[in-house]
Amino acid sequence: MALLRAAKLPLRVGEGSPIKHIHTLEARDARTVAWPQWVPAELKAAYRQTGASTLYTHQCEAAKALHTGRHTIVATGTASGKSLAAQLPGLAAILGAEPAPGVTAHPAGEATILYLSPTKALAADQLDALEELAETVGRAGPSGGIRPASYDGDTDPESRQWVRQHANLVLSNPDMLNAGILPNHRGWARFLSRLRYVIIDEAHTARGIFGSHIALLLRRLRRVARSYGADPVFAGASATSGEPASSFARLIGEAEGNVTAVTDDGSPHGAVDVYLWESAPAEQTGDNDAPLKRSLTVESADILTSLVTAGYRSLAFIKSRRGAETIATITRDHLLETDPALKDRVAAYRSGYLKEERRELEEALRTGALLGVASTPALELGIDIAGLDAVVIAGWPGTRASFFQQLGRAGRTGQRGAAFFVAGDDPLDTYMLNHPETIFSTGVEDAVTDPDNPHVAAPHLLAAAQELPLLPDDIGGQGLFAGLGWLVDSLTEQGHLRRRPRGWFFGHDDVSAASWVKLRSDGGGPYTIVSVEDGTVVGEMGAAQAQPQAHPQAVYVHQGRTFIVEELDQENNTVLVTPVSPPFYTQARETTSISVLEETERQVHGDFTLCFGTVEVSSAVTGFQRKALGSSEVISDEPLDLPPSQLRTQAMWISAPETALVRAGMTVEHIPGALHAAEHAMIGLLPLLTSSDRWDIGGVSTALHRDTELPTIFVYDGHPGGAGFAERGFRMAQEWIQATTSAILSCGCQDGCPSCVQSPKCGNKNSPLNKQGALTLLRAVFSAEDKALL
Repeated sequence: MALLRAAKLPLRVGEGSPIKHIHTLEARDARTVAWPQWVPAELKAAYRQTGASTLYTHQCEAAKALHTGRHTIVATGTASGKSLAAQLPGLAAILGAEPAPGVTAHPAGEATILYLSPTKALAADQLDALEELAETVGRAGPSGGIRPASYDGDTDPESRQWVRQHANLVLSNPDMLNAGILPNHRGWARFLSRLRYVIIDEAHTARGIFGSHIALLLRRLRRVARSYGADPVFAGASATSGEPASSFARLIGEAEGNVTAVTDDGSPHGAVDVYLWESAPAEQTGDNDAPLKRSLTVESADILTSLVTAGYRSLAFIKSRRGAETIATITRDHLLETDPALKDRVAAYRSGYLKEERRELEEALRTGALLGVASTPALELGIDIAGLDAVVIAGWPGTRASFFQQLGRAGRTGQRGAAFFVAGDDPLDTYMLNHPETIFSTGVEDAVTDPDNPHVAAPHLLAAAQELPLLPDDIGGQGLFAGLGWLVDSLTEQGHLRRRPRGWFFGHDDVSAASWVKLRSDGGGPYTIVSVEDGTVVGEMGAAQAQPQAHPQAVYVHQGRTFIVEELDQENNTVLVTPVSPPFYTQARETTSISVLEETERQVHGDFTLCFGTVEVSSAVTGFQRKALGSSEVISDEPLDLPPSQLRTQAMWISAPETALVRAGMTVEHIPGALHAAEHAMIGLLPLLTSSDRWDIGGVSTALHRDTELPTIFVYDGHPGGAGFAERGFRMAQEWIQATTSAILSCGCQDGCPSCVQSPKCGNKNSPLNKQGALTLLRAVFSAEDKALL
């Protein structure tokens, strides 16, 4: 409470207060133990110089398990020292530590470590810490010391050669492992033959289709390493997850019994007071009497301003890049009026910045030169920022795992912290605000992966065959690709693989099979943003963001500087911008439509038809609004004529005549809300039947579709060509709809909530939704004899 008092923020729940609920996460005392005896003295001394004189209990438990050859996942809180736990056994091995009994010994000093992270920023942060540690250790031990180096898209060609030949701790990412390291593994023979440990940082981000790709990529890595005589131990660092041992076992291709999960956090953490905050009413303008709330960015910027003015180091999270830039801009404007000396101690942080800008911001964050930062979830990951006092979470981040990862940034060094969840103008956020038990009394989500998905596995099998011929042992018994023999046969029949006495070989010349692996389905890119004033490169963005954020006349914000987009050159992946300072921001209007290209199968259940086939999902930016800074009042509404982006994929759909829905008990005006609510609920339940993630699946519902000419619900795979989820849903339709109906029935809410019909990824702000109509619709899908099952 003292923090809020000093920041002149409301102190308690009550009439007129924006605080609707306060929940305190209790403080946690440190539990420490001595260093294991096998840790070299020079390594212990180096860690002591960085402030780690002893180990937390979970660090020691994890390090001991890894040292004995156990694959281990450390799933503890933010800033609990997971990196030290994962790195310690490998660093000890590099410095010549004796292996545990029963563990195959490498020649002294010949161990290597591969560290993989989902972002360059996180790897860069880890590299800084490891270089400091290596300098402190010096060139001790038979290996000549610890030689860390990064190997990613920012590494220049000359440095890459040095890394391959001399580094014993390489920091990289899945993209470079797929495209640069494994296809050229012969150039990495020295490193791979000595590979002792593989560290997977932020392992909880490997979920859904992306996680399935990572799982297959790690199987390829293990296979290549074994060909050089190495069999590395895998160490994972993860935020708290539902089933860390089973999730990590699926990820690395091991039996769950061979994985140790360390979840009992022994690190200290100050108590964190979590405030659920409702935006204040906006000032009414014009003749509109509808109640309006202040925009999420304005409300969050006000809180951030109060915290920074009081001298508290604070971080505001928001999902969108524009939101992060807007919060930072408004905060700086406020400070210019109230305390100009603090204006330059606030900044935005997001993807799309240039390498030099990212490094500068990260250094300013670490040193405390910045007091306030508005960020996308890029800083949700483990960049080491100590001593934060407060966190502002602007809008529900989508999962409880992300929510607790973000608020865990507050109170990092033992002091009491504060976290503010600011609800946006969205029914989902409103529900969370009014039902705090949904946040604090429900377990975090599991990380779902499915490496057996043929849509994902096929290109990895081809890449693996190009790296080394596939052998029968690879696809049978206990092989890394066990169970995928049928897919190898199919790829052979298609001519992509060639069967020879030694095994299966890649069937194409002068083609990189790794290029067929699409780890991230973000639409490609990047687009380069160039100032027409002087030709300098301002930043970059992915293709998926280009039309919504860089359409002609869009306002683009980059580290507080504003630009107007003059031209979006999609042929050359370039955005031309002019620096300006308009009193407004822009917001694109997008539409999504779906066309049936081919109906492959159908089921008929009375008046309802269930179909499966190929569809094309078209997303188009049709216009944009100029909105006043601060009030978000619409200044103008402008049309745009841009080519739509198209996704050809697989879908299942349900359709029925409007008359059948009315006979089932719906009123005509409630049909759109019923279809929309049923679509959300079905998408939410599909992961129970298919090893998918909610973010891998899309949906569209309409009261009259142009192809079916009926009210229709579509559920489609959000990946080019399909991912198998919609097909499995179609084949298990009765079980799927039964589970969906049961979930809605068992939910105690009145009008719909995140546990039943609301979606954290809805593009229409969860409107319209009709929970009872969805129940009526789902109950009516099957015939009378089938209803008995529901």
